[in-house]
Amino acid sequence: MKKSTVTEIRERFDNEVERFSNLETGQVATMDAKIALELITCTARAIKPGAKTILDLGCGAGNYTLKMLSKVPDLECTLIDLSQNMLDKAFERVSEATTAKVETIQDDIRNVELPDNKYDIILAGAVLHHLRDDSDWELVFQKLYDSLTPGGCFFISDLVTQDHQAVNQLTWKMYANYLKQHGGEEYQQKVFDYIEKEDTPRSMTYQLNLMKKVGFSSTEILHKNACFGAFGGIK
Repeated sequence: MKKSTVTEIRERFDNEVERFSNLETGQVATMDAKIALELITCTARAIKPGAKTILDLGCGAGNYTLKMLSKVPDLECTLIDLSQNMLDKAFERVSEATTAKVETIQDDIRNVELPDNKYDIILAGAVLHHLRDDSDWELVFQKLYDSLTPGGCFFISDLVTQDHQAVNQLTWKMYANYLKQHGGEEYQQKVFDYIEKEDTPRSMTYQLNLMKKVGFSSTEILHKNACFGAFGGIK
């Protein structure tokens, strides 16, 4: 199946701003979205309690940055997203939560030039599964590593595959059951259809190994449930 282009993905997210603006529920289609958000931001604070700068990659409506600001106040924020509608909403919400500068960048992370040694915390919530081949993944992970300050951290919450086929089938079955419980069979099929069309997730093992390859000094797994995980690396 031919995967969605960047333009098609941007257009879909342009129309979904309100659905991505709820801090209480997080993303219903994402298992344990609220738990992952809490774990990632708590851990980032533990690693970098004196953080001054944050990069939120695929920021959506700004939930990850808002949660981070509730733990480490007045961070200087850089928000990147494909969708200008998402960025406008994120800018509005985040600007009310920090006295520091808030910058927005509408682009694909593969194209964005990032400054070296700039960010204390980088968060990527449900975004990296849009990367395609190995060269994409390596380019982005290296770019993010280089843009972290020494001792800075990069945390991911995302859809993941499993390396063993039988385990992978099991986790997707678990996810299908979860979606059916929340919205019935039609909803489950709708979610699986757009994952098939849009997404090319990789395993947590693949991403943790890639972190080590590009230079991260240590990696951490915070949470895993079926085909969703929260994990990251420290420079």
